[in-house]
Amino acid sequence: MICTQCGCNISGRTAACPACGARLAAQSMPAQSMPAQGVAGQSRPAQGIPAQGMPSQGGPAQSAAGRFQPAQPAHLPEHAASPAFRLELSRLTKFRLELSRLTNSDRVTGIASLVLLVSLFLPWYGVNLLGISAEADGLTVHGYLYIVLLLCVAIIAYLVMWAGFEELPVRLPLSHQQRLLVASGLNTVLVLLAFLTKPDGTGWRFGAFAGLLAALIAMAPLVIRAVQARRGRA
Repeated sequence: MICTQCGCNISGRTAACPACGARLAAQSMPAQSMPAQGVAGQSRPAQGIPAQGMPSQGGPAQSAAGRFQPAQPAHLPEHAASPAFRLELSRLTKFRLELSRLTNSDRVTGIASLVLLVSLFLPWYGVNLLGISAEADGLTVHGYLYIVLLLCVAIIAYLVMWAGFEELPVRLPLSHQQRLLVASGLNTVLVLLAFLTKPDGTGWRFGAFAGLLAALIAMAPLVIRAVQARRGRA
């Protein structure tokens, strides 16, 4: 060790210079101020203090000037950020029920389909024997009338969606009127078949007449519009 006061070369451990008496403890460099040396002479950062330009655990990266850089947001596709895409997405997902979007034939078909749905649970057939009356609804006697039930639910749900969205969120085959005509026509065929094939020895009850009438009313305006459209094209 060399004394910084007089330049004397000092050997061994001593608290003061033997030549000038200067204290050597104040001249020695504190070990804590020196960075720890790593592999190949590279300095290692002190524990708990991130090095410049290196990210600390759980924190953002530092720039060369020692300032923290905020995390960059994920890059979005250009079409996802465009106003036209946002407008189209809002138009397809926004639901607002407006009955004014339904035509008169749509409303007649919807109400008649609801009546037909209710009629399936009413007595369709009955028998009186020795003063004892027994009745059964259409679903109990004819299991295929469950198809009519599902079609009625589908028609009502479709009309609600048609009145709630400017454009349906899913693409469906056929035109609006054709979809309703196919579903209502199938209902009419199945209900008429169930009406005509009543069990032997039984008579019709209120539910059978209500169901048949509702099925015919649901289909009638659609058939009229289809015939008018066909004549208009001719």
